[in-house]
Amino acid sequence: MIENIRAAYVIARRDFTAIIFSKSFFFFLLGPLFPLAIGLAAGSLGAQVSEDIDQPVIGVALERGEAAKLMKARSALARNLGSGSLPELIILNDVSPADPDIKDRLNSGPRPLTAILSGSLEAPKLTGSQRDVKRWSGKVALLAETALSAPQPVMVEVDFVAETDSSEKRAQLGIAQGGQVILILLTMILAGMVLSNLVEEKTNKIIEILAAAIPMDAIFLGKLFAMLGMALVGITVWSSLGFIGVSVMNAGIPDLPAPAVGWPLFSVLMVLYFSMAYLLLGSLFLGIGAMATTVREVQTLSMPVTMGQLLVFFLAATSVTKLGEPIEWFAVIFPFSSPFAMIARAAQMDNIWQHGLALAWQGLFTLIIIRFSVILFRRNVMKSGSGARKKNLFARMRG
Repeated sequence: MIENIRAAYVIARRDFTAIIFSKSFFFFLLGPLFPLAIGLAAGSLGAQVSEDIDQPVIGVALERGEAAKLMKARSALARNLGSGSLPELIILNDVSPADPDIKDRLNSGPRPLTAILSGSLEAPKLTGSQRDVKRWSGKVALLAETALSAPQPVMVEVDFVAETDSSEKRAQLGIAQGGQVILILLTMILAGMVLSNLVEEKTNKIIEILAAAIPMDAIFLGKLFAMLGMALVGITVWSSLGFIGVSVMNAGIPDLPAPAVGWPLFSVLMVLYFSMAYLLLGSLFLGIGAMATTVREVQTLSMPVTMGQLLVFFLAATSVTKLGEPIEWFAVIFPFSSPFAMIARAAQMDNIWQHGLALAWQGLFTLIIIRFSVILFRRNVMKSGSGARKKNLFARMRG
């Protein structure tokens, strides 16, 4: 066992070094940057258009005279600062400043409100979500100071609306779906390189030379982990550039809702479940490469696996909203859909022990597939050729 691990490490180091320091790997890293740059540019334009269309609306629940002064102050500031830099104000005639149920008015009116301004101009109170109140409290204070012509700054009292359970579940559901989409895209893009690498070495007879000196289990395991290391290097580079791009475009990383296990652990689980999904699909591709003898056979045999991977993803995506139901349990237990179903659980459930069991089960099934791929390779490659045919003929003659 120790010798096989050492041999697998030698193969992994050989393949990883050969791939990482090749010219083709540099262009492989550059490949996604062009659509990424176009996507970031389109995203910034879309954000600008969305900002112009989705103008924040603040309801004004002040006395009639003070509300009129505030509207005049906004008109005066809009001429100097621009109307887009200030929130739109709507006077709420049906809400009094001392109404105890003022929070209910945020979503109950004909038009959704970003926040509600109540109290008085001397002591304004802004009610809304924490994100919106922090964003617009400064502009509201400026409007109140302009309306009063106050020489001293006006302090805005804030009142945050607590997030409901339903909104939290919707946010976690969105994170679960996003995690599944990222996993399937990265797996399908990167796992195919295992197959092309094996077929290339079969064509050049390199794999047969290695098999004469190293056990086939170690060769397959080493190649699989070498390609996984290459994939993780590429993902690290792309993720770093993506975070830098988002920070530059949005002046900082946006404040996203947290999954059930928290962002640090969720990020670690994303890496682990991608690794397991990659190893599972990569080991299956090794079995295909063991059966195929030409590039045409590789394309013919790999197509059903790719379509099956899409079906597996659809199974996991369907079970996102059915936690605890039989279809969701099947997606969790079935090895090829288990990484996608478990990352959805990480976004919606805070218990951690289940992820250790899932990772162990996925790793065990990966070893089973590798062993089966080695058997196929020995039958289809190591016993092929004229030497093998002569040996079989001699054995039959002896019999």
